[in-house]
Amino acid sequence: MLSCAGADRLQTGMRQAFGKPTGCVARVAIGQIIFSVRSKDAQRKSVVEALRRAKYKFPGRQNIIVSNRWGFTPFTRDNYVKYRDQGRLLDRGAHVVLQSGRGKLADNSILVR
Repeated sequence: MLSCAGADRLQTGMRQAFGKPTGCVARVAIGQIIFSVRSKDAQRKSVVEALRRAKYKFPGRQNIIVSNRWGFTPFTRDNYVKYRDQGRLLDRGAHVVLQSGRGKLADNSILVR
């Protein structure tokens, strides 16, 4: 590598390349959600700190918002627990759907008490 004239330094490339990205990698609208994290209540402080440190790697201003929703569902924590105890939630993998109570009684046998 050092056989050329004036070659007295080796190239280091991207070694220890820290800092903010300068190129455009994604088009993000104002108010668009960039990250959505689901965790247990015990890890809330650690998750908020990790997101606070990560937001400095993105250009512009970012806000960290802690939601009062249960996971990725549209229900608040109190409503989720209430519907779960009533047996009205249908599991759909990563989210749940509220069983309305309408339709045939045989289909809604959970709701009939």
